[in-house]
Amino acid sequence: MTLLRDRDLARAFDHASHSYDRLTSLNPGYRTDLTRSARRLRLPRAGAGLHVLDLGCGTGTSTRALLRAAPRARITAVDASAGMLRRARAKPWPARVRFLHLTAEEVALAGEGPFDAVFAAYLLRNVTDPDQVLANIRALLRPGGRLGVHEYSLSGSVAHRALWNAVCWGVIIPAGTLSGDHALYHHLWRSVLAFDDAPAFTDRLTHAGFTGVRAAPVAGWQTGIAQTFLARNGSTTAAEYAR
Repeated sequence: MTLLRDRDLARAFDHASHSYDRLTSLNPGYRTDLTRSARRLRLPRAGAGLHVLDLGCGTGTSTRALLRAAPRARITAVDASAGMLRRARAKPWPARVRFLHLTAEEVALAGEGPFDAVFAAYLLRNVTDPDQVLANIRALLRPGGRLGVHEYSLSGSVAHRALWNAVCWGVIIPAGTLSGDHALYHHLWRSVLAFDDAPAFTDRLTHAGFTGVRAAPVAGWQTGIAQTFLARNGSTTAAEYAR
């Protein structure tokens, strides 16, 4: 089975949007991990003028994580799936949060930005051309702006790869099949195996021109399976992101 891309993937998320929050709630720490990754951006909590892009916001869980990390920031949240956006918009939000139906490639063309920070959760693994999307992100960021990528990216360990396969076939794919979204959750399994491991994605960020690049593992059962990648558009050191 080939990976879903572009419009096919957006349609799959449209179809799955009705049960997406329920299924992700089965993942222990899903919301906590997103909040921890957003906080690793180290955005100033008092930054009322801060403008942050939530790229691939889905049903808004990552947007909520950004609000916890930077309560006074202005957030523009975008997603390619109209169905996921409907779920996000139906939730209560402060006026400084807005949602737009755009792909990652369309944000700059729509005249959005510049942004002080970009947060991309579970996105880069799903785009056709991650290098082009990273170039677009750099163009959207102010000089010195921060990038946080929360993504499934295996450590390279055989044990972590085996654990991912076991979790997918024991929990994720059966649950997705019961919800009528077998294709999407089969895609999830395959896309993680096909995506960069953590060292390779760190290298990809560096080659894209980001500086101060580092990876921090997600805690719990996802250690070695999911990572927070942190970088900056401009001169910095990895020590600025040390926790």
